[in-house]
Amino acid sequence: MNTYKEILDLLPYKEPFLFVNDLASVNEDGVTGSYTFKLEEDFYRGHFKEYPVTPGVILTECCAQIGLVCLGIYLLKKEQADFKNPQIALSSSQMDFLLPVYPKETVTVSSSLVYFRFHKLKCLVKMHNGNGQLVCQGVLEGMLKI
Repeated sequence: MNTYKEILDLLPYKEPFLFVNDLASVNEDGVTGSYTFKLEEDFYRGHFKEYPVTPGVILTECCAQIGLVCLGIYLLKKEQADFKNPQIALSSSQMDFLLPVYPKETVTVSSSLVYFRFHKLKCLVKMHNGNGQLVCQGVLEGMLKI
């Protein structure tokens, strides 16, 4: 794979449900990328009226998009370089949430490959905030199809 931009261009998401800004590294063993939560994100209007906090399901989605989907696209591209529209389904998630994430925070997600067999991908994921503190971690699994 030539560039991280190729991976980002193949993501099956767009605003307002894209939770990847950039990738710092990707290889056969894992991926690292980041996302900055914007103050205007619609979910902040209703998730704690006076004290907006990023919902855990959104943190999980951010971890899945960076840690599972970007890695899956990378691995699929190694198998078949010319594919265009990956189809991805999250099949299992187990996450532990340790700290809140607020509007305007940048998080970094890293994943480590557990296995990739028969287009089923399993990863360990971790999210850290800008201070390097662990926000959440867990295990994500998904099915990938081209």
